[in-house]
Amino acid sequence: MTAALQFDPIRLPPVCQKLREEVRAFLAEQIAEGVFNPHKPQAEDTDIPEFSRRVGERGWIGMTWPKKYGGHERTFLERYVVTEEMRVANAPTRRFFVADRQSGPVLLKYASERIKMDIIPRICRGEVCFSIGMSEPNSGSDLFAAKSKATKTDGGWLLNGTKIWTTSAHIADYMLGIFRTSPPTQENRRHGLTQFLVDMKAPGITVNPIAQLSGLKEFNEVVFENVFLPDDHALGEIDGAWKQATSELAYERSGPERFLETSYVLTELVRALGSEPDTRSAEGIGRLVAQLHTMRRMSVSVAGMLQGGKEPVVEASIVKDIGTIWEQQLPHRVRDLAAFVEPDATNHETLEDQLAFATKIAPKLTIQGGTTEVLRGIIARGLGLR
Repeated sequence: MTAALQFDPIRLPPVCQKLREEVRAFLAEQIAEGVFNPHKPQAEDTDIPEFSRRVGERGWIGMTWPKKYGGHERTFLERYVVTEEMRVANAPTRRFFVADRQSGPVLLKYASERIKMDIIPRICRGEVCFSIGMSEPNSGSDLFAAKSKATKTDGGWLLNGTKIWTTSAHIADYMLGIFRTSPPTQENRRHGLTQFLVDMKAPGITVNPIAQLSGLKEFNEVVFENVFLPDDHALGEIDGAWKQATSELAYERSGPERFLETSYVLTELVRALGSEPDTRSAEGIGRLVAQLHTMRRMSVSVAGMLQGGKEPVVEASIVKDIGTIWEQQLPHRVRDLAAFVEPDATNHETLEDQLAFATKIAPKLTIQGGTTEVLRGIIARGLGLR
């Protein structure tokens, strides 16, 4: 199959600017109250339930979802604005972000009415945290090599196996996991995978945090030993989860969080260099800002296509590929330009601290959400090159 590559030239409407002002005012209040520090990006790893509840009260979780389930039926472009402002402010969104970005839409499409009425409103209130169980030991980013099994039993399924690099599993209430329910066929190695809603408090689940160079422990190994799930926790088509996973990744890979994760070092560099940087510094900043603007236009375009009911999987993969490489390289580019920062700059220490932290987290950026190699395979296949 060959997909026509397209980035629609979409502009944010006036309602988005009004919303942006509201979000900025809210975040300024939270910062003033000491809820989080925008100059400490590692705070994003912090679970702050009260912040999540306040975001839910303002209707900024589940923004595009039906009101029947607690959503607000607003646009993907409005949701884009909220995500962008939260990311730029280094707000602690961990408790609700994955549920809002991708787990909620999957439940809305495939879950039973009972599950939707129970869980979706709680997501919208900022009360529920989700994790995603795809990667496994010894399989890298090859989803179709998954070996963790779901075996049919009376009234449900038994899960056995291990997932790894599972973000936020240590605080998650639920996981959307991919498990093997049948062997792959010779003709189709994608066959045999099924998606499940997993209650992370169920007996038989062990979560082992994985420490990172940065000191954060957002990734986890999750071990399943005869974990029972009711029948209605199987989502969508049995043995056909690869179709659902592909659709889900269009939500996961295209947002501004895919190129803004280290953007704070660029903001801090601009502050440190002041309003009259030398020619070399001005040129360097100009290049970085131009690149950032281009990625932003592409991401807004994908948000607009999602709003139009499309599934821009290839375009989303391109945004993620370009974006994560850029944000991974950004700390090194900023460090080069920071050589011209005056030692007595008022934010010199903050810039150095941020650069140290961003450099440590940079290696993970081209892995989380799909490795660069996997993304380029998806792009090549979509363009008919393989």
